[in-house]
Amino acid sequence: MNTKKNKNTDSPHFREFFLDQIKDVYWAEKHLSSGLKKMRKAATSPKLAAAFEKHIEETAGQIERLKRVFELLGKTPQAKKCEAMEGLVSEAESMIEDTRKDSYTRDAGLILAAQKAEHYEIASYGTLKVFAEMMGETEIARELGMEIHAAHKDTRTSNTVYILSRRETDSGKEE
Repeated sequence: MNTKKNKNTDSPHFREFFLDQIKDVYWAEKHLSSGLKKMRKAATSPKLAAAFEKHIEETAGQIERLKRVFELLGKTPQAKKCEAMEGLVSEAESMIEDTRKDSYTRDAGLILAAQKAEHYEIASYGTLKVFAEMMGETEIARELGMEIHAAHKDTRTSNTVYILSRRETDSGKEE
């Protein structure tokens, strides 16, 4: 991987842009955390509720790592509203409202909503990590790389398929 400093990222404008995006993802994590709590409460499957609980705990760790990124930048943690995450959490809330309580369909919708949020995070952290490397900020790049690892771990595609298939086997029908 090329971690050579890029002269284009030396400008104060680029550094301010980078900081602005860190503020955005910080807000996104905090907002996602509250959304995940609603999703956990709405989940029908105990396994899915447990997966959301684990995700809430991991998100708290991600927020702490972002606080370290602010510290490495010499800045106080500050959030800037993330329109994308606001929309993703709103979509999850709509799925809850639009599906029957205790239904397989609700759990499927919650999984879909969580996957969308995680893939947004993966894209954000991956790009910010590259920006940090280009700026010569290796410690920040390392912290953001840990975020990518945590977000990838959260996608749990095989686990969500398992949860849904188990519900189908257990009940055999839409409840």
